Amino acid sequence: ILLDEIDKLGSDYKGDPSSALLEVLDGEQNSTFTDHYIDVPFDLSKVLFITTANDPSQIPGPLYDRMEIIELYSYTAEDKFSIAKKYLIPKQIKNFGMNSKMLRFTDAAIRALIADYTKEAGVRTLDRTITKIIRKVAVKFADGFEGKFTVSPSNLEELLGAPKYKTAKLDFEEMIGAANGLAWTSVGGEMMQIEVAVLEGSGKLELTGSLGDVMKESAKAAISFIRSRCEKLGIDSDFYKNKDIHIHVPEGAVPKDGPSAGVTMTTALVSALTETPVNKSVAMTGEITLRGKVLPIGGLREKSTAAFKNGMKTVLIPEGNKADLDKVNDTVKNAIEFIPVSNLDEVLSISLVNKGKKRVDKINNVSKKNINENITDTKTNGVYCKEI
Repeated sequence: ILLDEIDKLGSDYKGDPSSALLEVLDGEQNSTFTDHYIDVPFDLSKVLFITTANDPSQIPGPLYDRMEIIELYSYTAEDKFSIAKKYLIPKQIKNFGMNSKMLRFTDAAIRALIADYTKEAGVRTLDRTITKIIRKVAVKFADGFEGKFTVSPSNLEELLGAPKYKTAKLDFEEMIGAANGLAWTSVGGEMMQIEVAVLEGSGKLELTGSLGDVMKESAKAAISFIRSRCEKLGIDSDFYKNKDIHIHVPEGAVPKDGPSAGVTMTTALVSALTETPVNKSVAMTGEITLRGKVLPIGGLREKSTAAFKNGMKTVLIPEGNKADLDKVNDTVKNAIEFIPVSNLDEVLSISLVNKGKKRVDKINNVSKKNINENITDTKTNGVYCKEI
């Protein structure tokens, strides 16, 4: 027996359906279940009950405890691509009385449909979008078009209009004070760059980007960790007194929360405070503690797909998530090097470019330049001195 959308159960003065289900779903009690309407006992002990829910947090606790939980993840972009190419497109072409000799979708067009015209966990909207394209092409054939029509990225806008979900192009240059973080959403993973600006001031901390309480706490934990390691990191120990720090996560209108941005925030902060660039091909995720430990996170499968889609070569993951690599798509695993880390020292040694070296070289080069430009020879008591 399938009980669909059990998280939508409502209760009011007329009764609470979840209370009746407590007995129905309990294998120790449902052998003598009695329906109070017809007053007839039923043996439900051999019945297999399957329930579905979009949001498990909305299921009453006692009812949730009686269930064995099987999580079905949202489709990745690669999953959607395979489903569209092998099933959705051939099905709709056949439904419109056409064949592959009349209409063809390029692989690039399918990927553009997924990225720019749909944003969902499943493929319903993708199916409707493909149908819309085929319907317009069918009209062209009805109007006398002859030959083979090819759907490509160049004519998608003509068929569907402007892209609905054009993602902002991320800056993948080696920059100071910016690190590539990975986020989980209900429709898949996303990559976001966390930016940090260090300004002259009086020790204020500014957090922008529609951040939730947990994410704000991660930023405070990152600053406390850095304060405890100032000497080792080569940072002024009074930075929290004489500097203002502004942490920003782009797409400010989109609410963001969760502890897994801690590693990314710490990396961006250290980069800004030491003026050391962050490796542009490294993405990261993980929760942090005040002692610099990196704790496990959720949604690794979706996050790794986002890293793959954005061309990352290396992804830093918590040591505790090594077992979750089995769930990651093989295509993603072959393209990305996953490095498990257990503490922030490992994260910084991998993610920062020649940690500290560029800054020292930069300072040395400036000093040499000043010396060469400002040297004058003077004679003092028979000894030649160089004045700078």
